[in-house]
Amino acid sequence: MADKGKVIWITGASSGIGEAVAYEFAARGAVLILSARRADALERVREACIAKGAAPEDVLVLPLDVTDEASLPAKTAEAKAFKGRIDMLFNNAGISQRSLCVDTDMATYRKLFEVDVFGQIALTKQVLPIMIEQKSGHIAVTASVAGKIGVAKRTGYCAAKHAMMGFFDALRTEVAQYGIRVTTVTPGFIRTAISENALKGDGSQFGVVDKNIAAGMDVTDCAKVIMKGFDSGKKEIAVGNGPEMKALWVKRFFPNMLFKMVEKMG
Repeated sequence: MADKGKVIWITGASSGIGEAVAYEFAARGAVLILSARRADALERVREACIAKGAAPEDVLVLPLDVTDEASLPAKTAEAKAFKGRIDMLFNNAGISQRSLCVDTDMATYRKLFEVDVFGQIALTKQVLPIMIEQKSGHIAVTASVAGKIGVAKRTGYCAAKHAMMGFFDALRTEVAQYGIRVTTVTPGFIRTAISENALKGDGSQFGVVDKNIAAGMDVTDCAKVIMKGFDSGKKEIAVGNGPEMKALWVKRFFPNMLFKMVEKMG
């Protein structure tokens, strides 16, 4: 398989989309570097990757907090030292929001941007010189339909995801000359713990599964769509099976109609 032996570094690998994509790469014989804040959860994912076909010596657990910028150079050096290269960085760490703007503290907005934007940029900047030296590489990032459409109770999350889309779209134009690919993934409603882990206005955990999330696409099916997009060289991978995916089309061709729709929803 094309991914056999490739070194894939996944952040947010302890659950959700990151975990599911790790399993897909494991089944293909890729080398995996699994990162998130919870070492115990990463160990569970590591064991599952091995069960799905990855060699034990080819799966590294590398606990990481993307907001701890000072730690990123050493973490990146450790990731590179594992096999001597990094073929793909999948920036998948992220956090969502469930609160009205009027009720949201500025500290909460800042946390959303630290995790969803600055953390992704900071880690990417550490990995880029390695890929430039290799003259090859692939940087992917989990954005969201919220990076295209603004909806109620997600002002900070939408702003952060819009920023991610803009940054990585612009980065693509800069690094193509080095043989480096950039892919933005725009999921809709996927059955993960994203709403449970979302921030309320005061920064505390929302702790509830949204109805839309509960009715969303299975995360394993989501991962398979993402892998198919990687394989085909797509620059942007939209993934989901709900009405939110049609909203992307409406936003593009009939923006005023979309604005009215989401206002009614809000």
